[in-house]
Amino acid sequence: MTKTIPLNKANPDAAIKHVFVLVLENRSFDHMLGFSKITGTDAEHGKPTAIEGLDPNHTNSYEGVPYPAISPADWSMTVGPGHEFVDALYQLTGEKGKDAYGADGVYPPIDNSGFVLDYVISPSTGEGKASANFGEVMKCYDTATQLPVLYTLAKEFAVCDHWFSSLPGPTWPNRFFVHGASSNGLDDSPTTEHIALWQSLYGFRYENGSIFDALSDKAGLDKPWRIYGGKTDPLSGSIPSVAALHNIDLDDWHGFEKFAEDISGDYPYFYTFIEPNYGHITNNSYVDGQSQHPLDDVRNGEALIKEVYETIRKSSLWENSVLIITYDEHGGFYDHVEPPVAVAPGDSTEYSVNKFNFERLGVRVPAVIVSPYIPKNIIDHRVYDHSSIPATLEALTGLPALTDRDAHANNLTSLLSLAAPRLDTPEVLPSPAEAASSPTARVAPPTAAIDPDKAINGGNLPGFLFTVAKTESDLAGGQGDHSAALFANSSSIQTHGAAHDYVNGVMKQVHSPR
Repeated sequence: MTKTIPLNKANPDAAIKHVFVLVLENRSFDHMLGFSKITGTDAEHGKPTAIEGLDPNHTNSYEGVPYPAISPADWSMTVGPGHEFVDALYQLTGEKGKDAYGADGVYPPIDNSGFVLDYVISPSTGEGKASANFGEVMKCYDTATQLPVLYTLAKEFAVCDHWFSSLPGPTWPNRFFVHGASSNGLDDSPTTEHIALWQSLYGFRYENGSIFDALSDKAGLDKPWRIYGGKTDPLSGSIPSVAALHNIDLDDWHGFEKFAEDISGDYPYFYTFIEPNYGHITNNSYVDGQSQHPLDDVRNGEALIKEVYETIRKSSLWENSVLIITYDEHGGFYDHVEPPVAVAPGDSTEYSVNKFNFERLGVRVPAVIVSPYIPKNIIDHRVYDHSSIPATLEALTGLPALTDRDAHANNLTSLLSLAAPRLDTPEVLPSPAEAASSPTARVAPPTAAIDPDKAINGGNLPGFLFTVAKTESDLAGGQGDHSAALFANSSSIQTHGAAHDYVNGVMKQVHSPR
């Protein structure tokens, strides 16, 4: 790099030279950690405290039947909960939510009463509409037994129990907030009209640029960041969603299989963003991935967390690193904490679907912060959202905020409070749980093969098809007339069978020697 990235301004002794971020999928805080009963030291006040978790009074009702928050949760589900904007509206505001949201974009009063309701009546295509087992979205893991990897890291380092998704909505806009403290107004899954705009811009473009752009500008011509997708298999799930961004090209991201080798040598990158493999995305099953999507076995994601941590821990980078582990949004699972008000980004709103004003955060999600400069067993009750990731990078490097949201977001540097790195951090984490550890937890039966002639109708797949087309264009040499033709080809894909053939064909080329 042509310029040195500055050290942590909040604690100059904490020489943070490497920030790693792993963002998983679709799990609420209560669902993963609500029954963990973790106690520790308050990050802000230094006093004994406990996480804000669950008790027997936390329930939802549907048609007069109460469904309490209970444990254990199943390893995977047969019906994925809805989590589009309208689903979150029902979940957070209950029966009245169907009519309470107005054209002014102001969120109605919240009581977290509609999670079971939405699981049954979700208006979103291919989500919810459970015909039985309505209480599945109220089930929460026995964290210590079922999620020993996440539990150990939360106990050994810092857990943030008021980290919220950036808006009450789905994957794509929340992941955009991770990278730019904004979604340019996108408050739902992207439409074909949005994707047409992305094509003309050669990627999703922020009004003020992404955190990758900002770091590149600070470092000069070299890119002080690196991106990893998930494992290669299955091929369709190995495309990282961050590749949809303008200025993120094929040469900028790498398969996770290269991660351990890369960081074992000379690794000059300040910021490393890691995505999981999303599993079989073209049939909406998401199975065999690493993302912890509710239709996939949660233990696959536990294995990924363990591998990421242990790889960094045994490398020479460990004593200069911080690892942030969080989830893009709640995935439709119950959480009892009301999302707080927020500062709107104040930039473009051109991608708005629901005219949301972005003055309310989304549902609470797990977040664990890992570094040898963090004292053991810290619980942080301060409010964070995904904009806290660029805010932390900005605090570490002296960069200005990208939007009003990250300008007002809490950053994580105060957690790095030790004058010297700890020497007692675990080198190895527990293995993911065995089925016998929770005999009543179920693994969903194999997903039925989707009709290849079934029409694609919204959800995540159109966004992934765009990202694959952008990657195919990179394989062919970049922007130009050929890119327009490739985008047009991907836009013409109407069925799941055609999507399967197209995505797997391109990703096979990506992972072949070039």
